[in-house]
Amino acid sequence: MTQVRRVKRPVDGVLLLDKPYDISSNGALQKARWLFQAAKGGHTGVLDPLATGLLPICFGEATKFSSYLLDADKAYRATVCFGRTTTTGDIEGEVVRERPVVFNREALLAAMQTLLGEIEQVPPMYSALKHQGRALYEYAREGVEIERAARRVTIHSLTLLSFDGNEAVIDVVCSKGTYVRTLAEDLGEKLAAGAHLTGLRRTATAGFRLDDAVTLESLEALDLPGRDALLLPPDVLVQHLPAISLDERQTQHFCHGQAVRIDEKCETMSRFRVYQWQTRKFLGLAEALDGAMLQPVRLMAS
Repeated sequence: MTQVRRVKRPVDGVLLLDKPYDISSNGALQKARWLFQAAKGGHTGVLDPLATGLLPICFGEATKFSSYLLDADKAYRATVCFGRTTTTGDIEGEVVRERPVVFNREALLAAMQTLLGEIEQVPPMYSALKHQGRALYEYAREGVEIERAARRVTIHSLTLLSFDGNEAVIDVVCSKGTYVRTLAEDLGEKLAAGAHLTGLRRTATAGFRLDDAVTLESLEALDLPGRDALLLPPDVLVQHLPAISLDERQTQHFCHGQAVRIDEKCETMSRFRVYQWQTRKFLGLAEALDGAMLQPVRLMAS
């Protein structure tokens, strides 16, 4: 029986997806891309299969600006179990050590305070970080330990939501590159009890919130127009940049990759969102040259 080829569409926009448990970020991306019949798509930073929550997905022209989300701060809700350390730092690993949990809430809060600000963090072996072209978790599964250099990350805030004497729920706001599993393990060591993650949910990134995300099940229940209505425009990824509008003549030159002169003075090397003045159509990104010229650096397709 001949299989009907699925037609792919030129879809442009950003989908805020609530990634489910036990599926990779790429798996969630491919499922969403299939549902939208999108010709092109990419995610904006990997979540572990264990982790759930906010995973912004970019389709079409939005992929040109996805790097701005990779560099953004992140927020997570972590469930930390004390008294056990595992090979992976989470519930999927084997228990390697057990210790009694003898600290109280006040000691936990004090230990959390010591992890705030800039800290050094060694990436876990069970991570997607590459070494000689292979992910570290591939070496870990073979029993091979690779030496990893410590990285400097920033923990902006740690908020204790609950603690029952054994398990804590903590809200974490951190910089890119932070491994919350490692943070939980470090917290456990400071309390001489050890710890591992039993749950991790991303709640925010780059101004986007989990409250506004949609599940794959909800997407499946919609038709294509309903799914398309959930997409945010590509320029939502660069809202932190100042905006400049161009007239029709400037727009023509700009869209052909030519620098255009503007009336206002801008600091050299500053980056801007650029729009067509009358239609408010998003044209792309530009960099200021010599204070009064705008050089295109990333253009939307015409």
